[in-house]
Amino acid sequence: MRDWSKSKYGGRAGGILLSLCMMVTLAGCAAPGREDPAGQGIEAPGASLREENGSPEVPEEGNQGTEFREEGTAQAQDGEERQAPAEDPVPLPSDYVTEEMYERAVAFLQGDLTRLAAVMRRARAGEDITVGVIGGSITEGYSASNRARTSYACNMRNWWQERFPDITVEYVNAGIGGTSSYLGVHRVQEDLLEQEPDFVIVEFSVNDGNNQFFKISYDNLLRRILLDENDPALLLLFTTQENGTSAQTNDALLGFGYGLPMISYGNAVLPSIEAGEFAWKDISPDNIHPNDRGHAIIGELLYRYLNDVYARLDEISEEVTPFTAKAQTKERYLKGRVLDGADLSPVEAGSFTEQVENGYFPYEYYWHTKGGGEAIVFEIEAANIGMLYQRDVDPAFGQYDVYIDGIPMRTLDGYFEGGWGNSMEAVELYVSDEAALHRVEVRKNPDSTGDLFTILCWLVS
Repeated sequence: MRDWSKSKYGGRAGGILLSLCMMVTLAGCAAPGREDPAGQGIEAPGASLREENGSPEVPEEGNQGTEFREEGTAQAQDGEERQAPAEDPVPLPSDYVTEEMYERAVAFLQGDLTRLAAVMRRARAGEDITVGVIGGSITEGYSASNRARTSYACNMRNWWQERFPDITVEYVNAGIGGTSSYLGVHRVQEDLLEQEPDFVIVEFSVNDGNNQFFKISYDNLLRRILLDENDPALLLLFTTQENGTSAQTNDALLGFGYGLPMISYGNAVLPSIEAGEFAWKDISPDNIHPNDRGHAIIGELLYRYLNDVYARLDEISEEVTPFTAKAQTKERYLKGRVLDGADLSPVEAGSFTEQVENGYFPYEYYWHTKGGGEAIVFEIEAANIGMLYQRDVDPAFGQYDVYIDGIPMRTLDGYFEGGWGNSMEAVELYVSDEAALHRVEVRKNPDSTGDLFTILCWLVS
């Protein structure tokens, strides 16, 4: 397991990772009380919204792989009957979810449950486990009144600790607001997989779009998790905007292709809102982020699902199904990684200087310019190159051009005109089939309206 005291985040690991990645262990995700959540805390939105998506579609119901039987005994491989676990279900943390809402949320093909069952068996046998989440601002916990108590991710962690009170359940929250699966696939190794999680939830459906670019990055993210040597169990969570905008269509098709368990918050809440059972404002302070009640609904869906799997644990094969499925898109980012100032030095700094300490962004060493009169130049060996850069509502931020091997690739706008606040923007700049050494230059556009620009890191594979 990674020693975070020696990570590239250095002495800032505590502050940054608590505020942005919420790397929390047992003491940092307190179990909630049983009273109805009522928090309506509103924080600055953190999701970079993509508006090209359509409304989510619900795959037809059915079964695939291991079935859930109704009740009673399970048939062992040797022909003898054996009883399912006798423990009562973990009590639900709230009572917002109706039976109809739950059925809609899990109305996907069953998928393979052998990895999830294996984690539960190890925990039942007394083995400590690690659970983790990766996603955007909803996973990070925006608009929850207390991210360490009322977020859906903490609800998920609490189920494991309440179900198995005699073990230690480590918890890793790798959610970062305003980020997509494209950045996620590049940072998942360092931010999540190095912690050797046994169970992982992925949530990027309101930050990704229903297009081929995000289909490839999401596919590569799932494959990278499923191919990890720790064989973590993986569950896909689909969230939604108020108008139904979500990448659920893309995500569910990929999940179906890999036989993964899936839960849709959008499927649960949107039909109930349309039917007048409650209003969107009851579950969100804006058009996207769940408040405490919204997080409680997601948490309750997870409690019910995990209770359901555990109740039928002895019906699921003890042999974990090997992951041998072929990629559903291009295997482009399986070796993706993040390069910031701790990993990469420019061959020519130009008008840029290396900066340390940025209160919002989780990368400690980055490059910033106040004038941009001279280009910053890097030599990067990779097949695919992208950049994470800062967008700011300050009009002093300008437009900068990126050249790779002397060829203009893209003009990046650091001025987030009319935006909701400072953000990170991840963009793909160069794609090829083979790794090579490339000269990468960033210089101010001659028509730039501002002088400032910040390169947070490079995304390479």
